[in-house]
Parts: sequence; structure tokens; C-alpha cells
Amino acid sequence: MRTEKLSTVLGCPIDKIHSVGGGCIGDSVIAKTQYGDIYFVKSYSGKVEMIKAEYEGLSELAKASVIRIPEVIYHDSDLLILEYIEQGIPVKGFWENFGRAFAHLHQYRSELYGFTADNFIGSTPQINNQSEKWTDFFFQYRIRFQAKLAVKNGFADSSLLNKIDKLEKICIPLIDDVNIVPSLLHGDLWSGNYLVDSAGAPVLIDPAVYYGDREADLAMTKLFGSFGSDFYRAYNETFPLLPGYSERENLYKLYHILNHLNLFGPGYSSQVNSLINFYL
Repeated sequence: MRTEKLSTVLGCPIDKIHSVGGGCIGDSVIAKTQYGDIYFVKSYSGKVEMIKAEYEGLSELAKASVIRIPEVIYHDSDLLILEYIEQGIPVKGFWENFGRAFAHLHQYRSELYGFTADNFIGSTPQINNQSEKWTDFFFQYRIRFQAKLAVKNGFADSSLLNKIDKLEKICIPLIDDVNIVPSLLHGDLWSGNYLVDSAGAPVLIDPAVYYGDREADLAMTKLFGSFGSDFYRAYNETFPLLPGYSERENLYKLYHILNHLNLFGPGYSSQVNSLINFYL
């Protein structure tokens, strides 16, 4: 990452810069200026679309004003410069506060499902064509898109698409029977995509934003280690879940497991089949 450009953009010389581990898509560094200001800087090696998508996602989440989102300081075709979040430890009641804040985020709504632009789920393109009907959007741009990609990538054969056809027929009534409104979703919330700031409060990072069924966000939080009972209890007290949530949960998990199949290969095949067979 070029320190000369950072210096020009930030308007002062860079004193220190060091890499941050953990990223598998882009390069991340923490940059400190000679004036003592600290910034979190990301570069996606010329992948302009990813920088644009992250900027738009963070900006959309910030509109709800219910949970801390890193401020975008600057973005262009090469760099995304964010507010540096000094990390701390969770305070007492952290999970309850997080659950309530997340419930309020989901009360920020749109008229349509999807988003004004496509973005990414990990490094996989996420199509967000806006739709008036949630089942149409979810099966076409989430489940079927990922399944077709798995076949194209050689991680599944055409029998997966036949199963998806059957799955859709079975699951549409489960979804259509409840009043689902287009809620603002983080889109990829797991333990690696939130921080705890110096005040002990949650911060959302690395979104895959769109408007959809809030249950899809909650299902993702349970895939790679649950957020704990206090989080879900506080969420449900603030914004009660609709009847039948537990019956729909595996369907929403399926999207992310299909994506992991496409990102990481056949090791996720059995989990994909298990989630589909839950309904078939």
C-alpha cells in the first residue's frame, strides 16, 4: 500500500503503518500520521467494485443511527479509509444492548427487497435486483444464484438444481404465510464481522447490505457460533419474531452454506445437502 498516496489523501505525512491480519480478500493496514491520528485503510488490489460496495454498505447501515458503524473518511478506486476503532472488551449487558440495537436496525425499512446496487458476500457477487416479492427475490438472487454457481464451479452436479426446484415449492408457503417487510440487513453478521469498541459497545463491520427478511440476518448469527441467549432474548423483546421462525431458519442458513461451498469447495457439500433435506 502506497504511503505517498495516503499522505496526500490525509493531508499529512504518515508516521507508522502496519498490516492487519485476518483479511482473505483485501489488504488492510493501520496508518498513523505524524499528528497522531490513526486510520484503518483497506485496499482490494484494483477491485473497484468491492471498495464501492463496502462504502455503500457502511453508509446504508449508518443511516439507521442505531448502532456504531465506522465512519468512511475517504474512498476511491484504490483505497477505503475508515475511522479507526479502538477496541475494548464487552461491558455488562453487552449482548442485551447488541440484541436491542440489532432489532432497531431491522426496523429501518425500504419499500422493496434488494438494494440499489449489487455487492458481495465474501468475494462472491451478491445480486440485489429490487423486487416487490420476497420469495421471488430470495430464491432467484440468493438460493438459485448460488446453486447455479456451485454447478458451474464443479462443486455440485445438476441434481442440486432439481433439489432447489423442490425446495422452492415446499418453502414458499412457509414464507408467504407471514408478513415479511423489507428490513435493512447487515447481510453477513457472524463473530468476525463485529467489533467491541473502547466503551464496550458493538460496532458492525464488513457488511453485505440489502433489504430483506430480518430472519436471514439472525440465521447467519447462528451458523459459526451463536451470539448467546441474551442477544436473542433482547432482540425478541424489542422486535418480536413472527410465528414459524424456527421452521424458516435452515432455509436462510442455506444461502450462506452454499456460498461457503463456492468459496471453499466440496467440504461444505454435506452441510448443503443436510439443510436441503431438512425440508425435502
